[in-house]
Amino acid sequence: MVSLSHIRNFSIVAHIDHGKSTLADRLIQQTNTVAERDMKDQLLDSMDIERERGITIKANTVRINYTAENGESYVLNLIDTPGHVDFSYEVSRSMRAAEGSLLVVDSTQGVEAQTLANVYQAIDANHELLPIFNKIDLPASDIDHVAEQVEDLIGIDASGAIAISAKTGQGIKEVLEAIVHRLPAPTGDSQAPLKAMLVDSWYDAYLGVIVLVRIIDGTLYKGDQIKMMQTGARYCIDQVGVFRPEMQSVEALRSGEIGFLTASIKQVRDTRVGDTITTDRNGAESPLPGFKPSVPVVFCGLFPVNSSDLKDLRDAIEKLALNDASFSFEMESSAALGFGFRTGFLGLLHLEVIRDRIEREFDIELITTAPSVIYHVFMKDGQINELHNPADMPESTTIEHIEEPRINATILVPDEYLGEVLKLCQDRRGIQQNLTYVGQRVMVVYDLPLNEVVFDFYDRLKSVTKGYASFDYQLAGYREDNLVKMQILVNEQPVDALSIMVHRDRAEMRGRLMVEKLKDLIPRHMFKIPIQAAIGGKVIARETLSAFRKDVTAKCYGGDVTRKRKLLEKQKAGKKKMRQFGSVDIPQEAFISALKIDG
Repeated sequence: MVSLSHIRNFSIVAHIDHGKSTLADRLIQQTNTVAERDMKDQLLDSMDIERERGITIKANTVRINYTAENGESYVLNLIDTPGHVDFSYEVSRSMRAAEGSLLVVDSTQGVEAQTLANVYQAIDANHELLPIFNKIDLPASDIDHVAEQVEDLIGIDASGAIAISAKTGQGIKEVLEAIVHRLPAPTGDSQAPLKAMLVDSWYDAYLGVIVLVRIIDGTLYKGDQIKMMQTGARYCIDQVGVFRPEMQSVEALRSGEIGFLTASIKQVRDTRVGDTITTDRNGAESPLPGFKPSVPVVFCGLFPVNSSDLKDLRDAIEKLALNDASFSFEMESSAALGFGFRTGFLGLLHLEVIRDRIEREFDIELITTAPSVIYHVFMKDGQINELHNPADMPESTTIEHIEEPRINATILVPDEYLGEVLKLCQDRRGIQQNLTYVGQRVMVVYDLPLNEVVFDFYDRLKSVTKGYASFDYQLAGYREDNLVKMQILVNEQPVDALSIMVHRDRAEMRGRLMVEKLKDLIPRHMFKIPIQAAIGGKVIARETLSAFRKDVTAKCYGGDVTRKRKLLEKQKAGKKKMRQFGSVDIPQEAFISALKIDG
């Protein structure tokens, strides 16, 4: 049995690509937690998509045994967290299960926007922070400059920072010693009634739902009857254990420890993240303060290219929702695309990851509609409606006004690209809040409409700054603005998948760009196709896609001109009929390309 003073629970926080997962690999390797033959890069990133993109999506945990230089043995529980803004929900949960954080900063790049965001989450969770400067093996490494940035931007003392190279293993021993001596031990009472915090849960085909828990007070034994305090559900524990990083059964989990339990739970929905687990008899009286539930920010429609795949798509979405509590979905139908699902995500990367996983793991071809955000529509009769899909917008005559979600965006950018970034933010209806210089870099804070950011803002930001800008945002509430729904009509039929909300002042420009793009993307047909952008009944932009021209008079040699005229009239009537009844095929790439407006 390990005493509380010899346990350390800590997470690793950093911006994307600053070396969190590599540092986790070296800590595991240095302590011989995993045999050398089983060691591989990004050991804790289990999904293919995590390895390919080189990002962490799910927070993962591992228990490490370490004998310090003073000869004492310690148990270290490490939680490797994602760095991307879309998965900050994972980060905040993991923080609550630990007492300290290793703050990893790339010594060649310095503090980035998401370094700040993750540090603030750690400070909110009352963490002791241990600054670590990584990548000192690179020639561009500048430790003094990065230490200055950490002190200026974050406001923590960097004099005790540890310089390491997670790639070569230099400085890893010092990190382990610092974890043991500088991070606090957990507090709790193993004899008190059981209080365990439910940190995460996921589905396993053999064991049912596996629940990751942090024991705050009490002891959890195999065979215990437990109760979930939020839902009131009761279960009998089949197995308790820890991750090394493979699952390993133990006899009990005690106060201060992090581990897992299985209890033949059928659905992840039955295990709410942030819930308090206690024993059915003589349990805790009051639950722990849980987490705020994650709220989807971006919505889009997912439709199968082949309508016969609808059932498979439903199964795929349900399976992914089992392991991802922050992903929501409901059935919807569209005149242009048939039946599909309206899905909610925490951000665009989250959307891309889910879409890629459906296409790969379940082999279903998808059409993705334009991402949209939630608008608050204030009706003249006093009602307030939430609008997820622009196609569902009520008649404009019944609307008092519309409010849209705003964000506070923090952008860190080298001084030479500042003009481009300010122009981009102004073009997206941004309001500048703050601008401060940190050495050669500038930190700009903008109030932006989420609607303008959600599609290709991040791509545009990266291209105008040659990849040097870093970006992070927090939601900042709703504000009224002059918004209208713009419809795209193809052959005089509205295509609901291309309906978008735009600011009235920019509607004409946006409409013109979209119809011009669609003219190039839609293949020509045997009849003329008008492509129009309209607000209500008013057409604000139009392009006409000309028809294929077949020369029907080719075989008409000589003779009276009326013969030719008759053939041409017949062709004209046929084309008119075709246009009336013919359907226009809009290719899949047209939906996404038409909405990506450059410049």
